[in-house]
Amino acid sequence: MAPQRFHEQFDQIQRALPGVPLAMGPDDSAEFIYEKGVVLARDGEEAQVVEDAVRTHFTAAPDLTPDHVRRAGPQANRSGITRIQVADPGQGAPGADRAVAGALRALRGAEDRAGRRLVSRNHVVSIAVNACPGDEPVPASQPPNPAAAPAPYDPDGAVDVLVIDTGLMHDHRSYQLLAHTQGDPQIRETDEDGVLQQYVGHGTFIAGLVAAVAPNTDVTVRGTLNDAGAILEDDFGDRLFEAVEQGGWPDIISLSAGTSNGRVDGLLGVSAFMEELRGRRTLLVAAAGNNASATPFWPAAYAAQPEYADAVLSVGALRGDGEFGACFSNHGPWVRVYAPGERLVSALTGFDTPVPYVYQHSTYDDCRYGFTYPCTCQSPRHTGVLSEQRAATAGKPDQVMFEGLASWSGTSFATPVVAGLVAAHMTAHQETDPRAAARQLLAVNTDFAEVRGFHVPALRPPTWSPVPVEQLAPSV
Repeated sequence: MAPQRFHEQFDQIQRALPGVPLAMGPDDSAEFIYEKGVVLARDGEEAQVVEDAVRTHFTAAPDLTPDHVRRAGPQANRSGITRIQVADPGQGAPGADRAVAGALRALRGAEDRAGRRLVSRNHVVSIAVNACPGDEPVPASQPPNPAAAPAPYDPDGAVDVLVIDTGLMHDHRSYQLLAHTQGDPQIRETDEDGVLQQYVGHGTFIAGLVAAVAPNTDVTVRGTLNDAGAILEDDFGDRLFEAVEQGGWPDIISLSAGTSNGRVDGLLGVSAFMEELRGRRTLLVAAAGNNASATPFWPAAYAAQPEYADAVLSVGALRGDGEFGACFSNHGPWVRVYAPGERLVSALTGFDTPVPYVYQHSTYDDCRYGFTYPCTCQSPRHTGVLSEQRAATAGKPDQVMFEGLASWSGTSFATPVVAGLVAAHMTAHQETDPRAAARQLLAVNTDFAEVRGFHVPALRPPTWSPVPVEQLAPSV
């Protein structure tokens, strides 16, 4: 994504994390968002090494000051990470952070000697990746897609699936497939005007996809990403531990969020969680992201590391016809499998009360290479499918009414499809090990799709139906 388009969306994530000054990186290239003026280090001796090295480096640097170098939080926590402030985060405009960049440089020698990373930015982990979602939901009159698989629900043998996302809508159980889904309620569903807030319903939509593909599941949705789908990396590590400790480690975790970080060795803030995951039987199914990039996206990219290959299954999205990769999907050898992720249909809200949603984010026509669904990464306003709605409201923001079902696109939704397929395989083959089920599913799969000229494994649910691929004429 071009930096100027990224800047148009930056305040979206900033509003989601009030009081946390943010910057873009690396070097204002808009690859990711991170907390300004703060770095992360492992608790204990390493944190002290980082603090001392930064202070020494800043004292000698003509354009940096050591005055603000100090611990910025507890010295020990569940994620094993300490926040170290390296500058006044309130100074300077949003953008590249010289102090954080200087702190990273200060540890280069120590990292070379240690043979591993000692310091990191505190990245924003988000559903929206770098503040640019795949697209926004639209009301759906067509039936759910994938449709519900013809399998019974057995409470004694159901597969446990934990969805790390936004919370559940208050009336989610009015949707039959979610009758036995549980978890955290969405903190704030609508604003003062009764309009559905951004990403509200995202967790409900995903739970509906899991239940459609694998009806014999007990789905729990945690509201870890309730703040417009965003959370700081260090908080994310703690919240992941909280999520699995609330109900015990599940069979499968479905995660439709993450971040790139310009590196190939993962996220420091979730390293303790990933290490514990490796020793468990739980399978993490994680979204590859919506940047149309081959850059590793974490935690999904852990799937390419040998020590995590059995514990993590990374998922990219297929186009609506299921034959090619969706144009927004991240890709590359670290993506293990692709599944339908464009224009899927599931429950956004419950069915008790219609809820309005306002399309109020900037847009641009070529956001998704001419595809016709609405996307929040456009400028200056929506065009195409929403033009009639905008005209009908005489200049008011684009608004639609949701009465339950929605159509939505993104790797966010390919991910629970794959989680559901693994769960369905466990039920069909009486397999109690989710990692073994994933290996078996991929081993027997003979379906492929084309992504950026490469043939890649593709998983398509039997109840999923391809949709026509519509493209707009090139703009002139």
